[in-house]
Amino acid sequence: MTTETRYPLWEQFGPPSSFADPARTAIRAEGTRVLYADGRWRLCGTSGLWNVNFGYNNPRVADAIGEALRTASYLPAFRNSHRRAVDASRALVELCGAEHFGRVIHSTSGSAANDVTMKLARQYAALRGEPGRRLVAGLRGSYHGMTYGAHGLTGEDLGQAAYSVDRSLVRHVRHDDPAELAALLGAEGERVAAVVVEPVLGSGAFPLPETMLTALAALRETYGFLLVADEVATGFGRTGRNFASEDWPVRPDVLITSKGLTNGTCGAAAVLVSHRVCEEFERADAVLVHGETQAAAPTTCAAITASIGELERLDGARTPREAGERLTGVLAGLSGHPLVTGHGGTGCFQALRLGTDGGQLPFPGVLLTVAALRRAGLTVQPGPGCVQLIPTLVYGDEDFEELAACLRTGLDEAAEALLTGPLAAGPVGAAR
Repeated sequence: MTTETRYPLWEQFGPPSSFADPARTAIRAEGTRVLYADGRWRLCGTSGLWNVNFGYNNPRVADAIGEALRTASYLPAFRNSHRRAVDASRALVELCGAEHFGRVIHSTSGSAANDVTMKLARQYAALRGEPGRRLVAGLRGSYHGMTYGAHGLTGEDLGQAAYSVDRSLVRHVRHDDPAELAALLGAEGERVAAVVVEPVLGSGAFPLPETMLTALAALRETYGFLLVADEVATGFGRTGRNFASEDWPVRPDVLITSKGLTNGTCGAAAVLVSHRVCEEFERADAVLVHGETQAAAPTTCAAITASIGELERLDGARTPREAGERLTGVLAGLSGHPLVTGHGGTGCFQALRLGTDGGQLPFPGVLLTVAALRRAGLTVQPGPGCVQLIPTLVYGDEDFEELAACLRTGLDEAAEALLTGPLAAGPVGAAR
């Protein structure tokens, strides 16, 4: 292969052998569907990458961005501010609860926002005279991003050792075992600056159980760490509430949001900081040493403000909650299928769990199932022993009917290959 013929795009999370597949090369998108280079429109079962909550090409968000481009194409929030950034920040604080949150740190991705949150927590501890609080605890199976810091905090095995990711100041515990978290804090509680949790684990759509939430509240009171809700994936109506942590017994000290923040139109994230943390920085007049060129750009802030408007408009019509109930019904209707072992998650953030003979389907089998669903006309993402179903919050009756039909067709094809076809005796079938 010469430099002239090499496919120019390095596609993310895929081997070079899978690059340039027309069935995975998007051409355009409208509403809940995407047109691919093979000429087929497919129903999107992932809201883009968990972020197109209000449908592709949402006109209100697009118009807001266009107006910002025409009036202020770029303004920095680096040693400066601008009115759009102030307005978007105020809207976010009001959405998340102005009685608890006081200020917003803008970022450009969920990964970067997790990085700055770890810096914030350690500096907060130092300002309080506790410089030894440098550890950050997270959950096994969690996903917080792929930048160097966030990759270390991610609790799923995604090649951290191969990339020499430094995890010396990170600890992980099970998401459903309060005793393990209590034991960690009993041993190292005075060194823990923050505990970072996803309300629903992003990799497998496992909600945190009530016992874990209750334990987090009590342990924070005892050990004094900052409680961080990573709502990159669960925010903006994804679980049926504006933010999943609204149902927690206590509010988090820091809330991270990203994916639904701009309806997928701009690289953006926001870190909501509680009054308690803000006051510590104000008392010392301390500088948080962090900045990103594109953070809080005018177009991004316009998209944030418009997305908040869309969320409030849909929530008034109960659309996110009703969509979650419809999705649960579709997945429940697949019980009894030979590849389906169950389903779980919350709202429009769920997973269809796959397996054979009571065991979890190995990842090669999951990928085969994802490919079969794509041929059936549905795009989904793989997870550990599951496929993830994360539809837009604006799915209608026709969308849910098509979703159910595509799932049934794709699962039948995958079952034929995995259980009775040539692959049944191969590596995937052997894992049964």
